[in-house]
Amino acid sequence: MSAAPVLSVEDLAVHFATPKGPARAVDGVTFALEPGQRLGLVGESGSGKSTTVLALMRMIRPPGRIARGHVRLGDVDMLAASPSEVRQSRFSRIALVPQGAMNALNPVLSVAAQIDDLLLAHGSAEAKTARRARIDALLDGVGLKAETGDLFPHQLSGGMKQRVCIAMAVALSPSVILADEPTSALDVIVQKQVLRTLIGVQKRLGAGVILIGHDMALMAQFAHVVGVMYAGQLVEIGPTKALFADPRHPYTRMLIASLPSFERRFTFRGIPGLPPSLVDRPEGCPFHPRCPRADARCRVETPAEQTLADGRRVRCHYATEVG
Repeated sequence: MSAAPVLSVEDLAVHFATPKGPARAVDGVTFALEPGQRLGLVGESGSGKSTTVLALMRMIRPPGRIARGHVRLGDVDMLAASPSEVRQSRFSRIALVPQGAMNALNPVLSVAAQIDDLLLAHGSAEAKTARRARIDALLDGVGLKAETGDLFPHQLSGGMKQRVCIAMAVALSPSVILADEPTSALDVIVQKQVLRTLIGVQKRLGAGVILIGHDMALMAQFAHVVGVMYAGQLVEIGPTKALFADPRHPYTRMLIASLPSFERRFTFRGIPGLPPSLVDRPEGCPFHPRCPRADARCRVETPAEQTLADGRRVRCHYATEVG
């Protein structure tokens, strides 16, 4: 892909104020998303994935704040834009498929009424019948019958709710879709159906997608590029095939090794220890207390980001030696 990025993120940092000092939930994240590209962000809970997505939407609330960075959505600087400009950009240029579909949908409004509110909020001048026809087409585009528009959220299954959220996210044809663990709490069959739906609408729009998740196997199937986050940082990011074939950061390697395998039946591999405190991170590499490769250098010197021959970026002193 050689087109100009639809989204460029540079040195993004998000801090949360605490009595013991700032918690650096996101700490210097940089990446670009191209049209039609699917980027997966993966890592343990608390690694900064969802906070990154909320920062892109300018949805960080106190005591959190965006401490620094640049987020360019096409020709719009999202961090410098006025509140009204940000509101207009949401759904029309950048849209979020939330993690909890039940909590995202209004329980006292029908599906059609909620999508209609979205269209009206963005200045639709269509007649009511024309808007309803548009809503029916949106529902059909995510594999739901037009009659679904007359139902309320409690009348829908988990997979149907998530498809409604996808329909709302693509209603105004955004260039960027953010999907924050859209398949959590769904069984594996429904997960696959929801992801197929998301890929289908993404291809129709030519939009870039950022998928947040924990499941490395899911990322292998979905993403063109995978970014691995740890302690608020992107510790490795690169093409999916290269990253899975030859992970260069020990954390990436251990995440992949924890996947179930037919060759290692009844053997489960976890990652020992816990992620570090975001308020009082250890000196040196944040991963060194859990890393089997760590040495004295790792305990005192923070690794600089290295760019490898295949374009991957890795934060590890021994990125070129891990094999």
